Amino acid sequence: MQVRIYKPAKTAMQSGAGNTKEWVIEAEPSRKEIDPLMGWTSSRDTMNQVVLRFDTKEEAIAHAQKQGWMYTVDEPKTRAVRPRAYADNFAFTRIGQWTH
Repeated sequence: MQVRIYKPAKTAMQSGAGNTKEWVIEAEPSRKEIDPLMGWTSSRDTMNQVVLRFDTKEEAIAHAQKQGWMYTVDEPKTRAVRPRAYADNFAFTRIGQWTH
């Protein structure tokens, strides 16, 4: 079975870094089938519903190796956070005009 090990990104609906601290093992999507009677899309692989969380990348890799799974590791992308202060809005060196 092929799995992916990654660290989830921050969602657009939150400003904090919640649910981004742990490493996740997720099974790669398998082939989907269309039910002939209802027309629903389904899969016989129940492993697509399982999400395993680990504190470190090494723990996740060790678990995948122990289970005999082939895995790919996606390293997280770091984002540059520029520190800003509220007082910068009123600085004399401000680029752009004050709108009030």
